[in-house]
Amino acid sequence: MAARGDGRTPPDPRRGVYMISVAAELAGMHPQTLRIYETRGLITPRRSPKNTRLYSQEDVDRLRRIQELTTEMGMNLAGVERVFELEEEIERMRRRMRSLETQADRIQEHLAEELEKVRKSFKHELVRYEPPGQALVPARAMKAVRVPVSGARRRG
Repeated sequence: MAARGDGRTPPDPRRGVYMISVAAELAGMHPQTLRIYETRGLITPRRSPKNTRLYSQEDVDRLRRIQELTTEMGMNLAGVERVFELEEEIERMRRRMRSLETQADRIQEHLAEELEKVRKSFKHELVRYEPPGQALVPARAMKAVRVPVSGARRRG
């Protein structure tokens, strides 16, 4: 996290810092509504050692999103649950896609390196072709030479 100008770091947005009355006020709803949302599994506040609900800034933002979906878009809580499930699935798919793209990039780099090695190895094995009549050594002066080839099958 980035440091503030006064030397302190900003609070962790996942840390539970707001009691239910404060979180409800920040989200613009009644504390009982927060309890209902908790029962439905839409929100999961942290708990203090004395079992007091403590809401984080992320929780308050999520409560505002629930408020937006129910009041402005007219969704019921089942619809809100489904929206959150789909958003989580999309985020999982994005993470998976980023992982696969990174893996594909590494494989592509590896293949490019291997291809370059193969190309370099062929440079030592290739012989320049000279058209007939322009050979450096006349063909009739050449002796037959047997060159062993690894992996070749013997006939016999």
